[in-house]
Amino acid sequence: MTTVSLGPSPARRAVLARRVRLLVAATITYNLIEAVVAVTAGTLASSGALVAFGLDSVIEVASAAAIAWQFSARTPERIEQREKRALRIIAVSFYALAAYVTADSVRALIGGGEAAHSTPGLVLAALSLAVMPFLSAAQRRTGRELGSASAVADSKQTLLCTYLSGVLLAGLAVNSLFGWSWADPIAALIIAAVALKEGREAWRGDACCAMPAAGATASASTAEDGAAATDTACAACGPGCS
Repeated sequence: MTTVSLGPSPARRAVLARRVRLLVAATITYNLIEAVVAVTAGTLASSGALVAFGLDSVIEVASAAAIAWQFSARTPERIEQREKRALRIIAVSFYALAAYVTADSVRALIGGGEAAHSTPGLVLAALSLAVMPFLSAAQRRTGRELGSASAVADSKQTLLCTYLSGVLLAGLAVNSLFGWSWADPIAALIIAAVALKEGREAWRGDACCAMPAAGATASASTAEDGAAATDTACAACGPGCS
């Protein structure tokens, strides 16, 4: 009976774990800067969307910090033991984001004030829209190869930031050009619904197309069955999960 590996070797897992830590450090650094700029610019321009975007960055930092804590463990076994708790932290961060964006959008729609033009906000949104897709893709590829549902979930948090960046950019631009103050909160409500869905999946521990986690071995027939199951699961993945 032929025996094959179901996951990366211990040496490869160590390399991937280091890569996750580097990606987490980059995510935290960028989002801290993003939060300060967004909240400051939003306060000066009376822009609820910009302030909400900054608070989303704080939530992303919390999500990334959960991953940093998980992968600070010294052994693969300990990392896997921390997986569920990290997923719960990420799920709660998604719920918090959805709740805040919904409340802020409703406030804006019922007349909570109109935002002024913000050049720093436009620049920040455009920069995040350019940077975040690449960071999310790197997180997702690493998480899938490592078989880490929490790392994949964190990549979806980063991808959500990309959507929020697009919404923010469109909302600020439309508001500046046409004075359509209602466009941003409507789009933000859609993003809140997506965040709620992602939070539910993270809470359940759904690993979007995650590869086998451990460097275990099995028979060729078992490996083929596992590969077929992974292909089937990946076929059902939504955007950003493949």
